[in-house]
Amino acid sequence: MKIIGLILLIWISMPAVANEPDATTIEITSTITEAIDQAETAQIHGKAGHTSTLLEYAQESLTHAQAAEKKLTNKSPHLDESIKHLNAAIENAKQDQPETATRHMEKAIEHMRLSITK
Repeated sequence: MKIIGLILLIWISMPAVANEPDATTIEITSTITEAIDQAETAQIHGKAGHTSTLLEYAQESLTHAQAAEKKLTNKSPHLDESIKHLNAAIENAKQDQPETATRHMEKAIEHMRLSITK
């Protein structure tokens, strides 16, 4: 009877343990969250027309997004798409086009948020 109770206890607790995020998932989510924070700051500066500051924060956001992508075992289409928009924003900022760069930042933020939402 004790064995059956022990087996039931293990079986009942398994789904809870299996659904908990592991350290890698938490680290990736944290890295993406940092990328979002940097992208939001870039977006604010882009709306204000501060192209050089937008560029600085967009590059920092890209660094974090790429770091998160490297840690993933499976590709994330949303993270890939956000990286494309970050690169486009950086190119537009380098060409002194803050409005276009800001639109790319908005899309990058949207896709980064979707990459961590399940």
